[in-house]
Amino acid sequence: MRLLLSALSVLLCTAFTHTAAHAAEAQVAVAANFAEPIKAIAAVLQKTSGHTLKISTGASGAFYTQIKNGAPFDVFLSADNERPEMLEKDGLAQSGTRFTYATGKLVLWSVKPGRVDGQGAVLKASDLGKVAFANPKTAPYGAAALQVLDKLGLKDALAPKLVQGESIGQTFNFVKTGNADVGFVAMSQVLEGGQLKGGAMWVIPQTHYDAIRQDAVLLKRGANNEAAKELFKLLQSPNIKDLIRSYGYDL
Repeated sequence: MRLLLSALSVLLCTAFTHTAAHAAEAQVAVAANFAEPIKAIAAVLQKTSGHTLKISTGASGAFYTQIKNGAPFDVFLSADNERPEMLEKDGLAQSGTRFTYATGKLVLWSVKPGRVDGQGAVLKASDLGKVAFANPKTAPYGAAALQVLDKLGLKDALAPKLVQGESIGQTFNFVKTGNADVGFVAMSQVLEGGQLKGGAMWVIPQTHYDAIRQDAVLLKRGANNEAAKELFKLLQSPNIKDLIRSYGYDL
């Protein structure tokens, strides 16, 4: 029995050492709206494969520029489909690897319970304070927000109250810290376990803005990175798709 236990111990130790020795790390550029889901996905990846991710979050447009200028990323998870496609055309991404990992939803959110109703009437309220939105040139959710204001005929009327964040992450923080009364943010930022974490939101009808199709692409630098390739497999697995849906995304 002692010999058996000793042999098993050596076998497990060898297996662990083998996994650790072959574990890889991928540098991942992730759109700010996907900051919370990618943390959960990274934990699953490490648990199931030993691979790890070094995650950077920010505006998709800014990441596109950085990648064009040689930033050392292996994977790009964008908030749109245009920039990953452009990287393919630029020869900076692996052809045939691009796919849509999520379709985002835009909401109008306030940290104050009851401040936002189910129709967004607060946007016409006389006591409306600052309205936050993301930079439409670099953040697809910001472009969607302007489409909503155009659809509602409120763009000119609200112009003096608009405050712009450089990313959807900064936009969310404007509202969270009270520097904006309400803000156009990603649904994923205000949900936890499929439930609103706090405050009040209006889920903006899809008819008010173009679909936010979020594409992932494997960059040339990550072509032989095992962590990057395993991440792509994981993103398309049924369990991870369910996790992504729990943050309010469509697939």
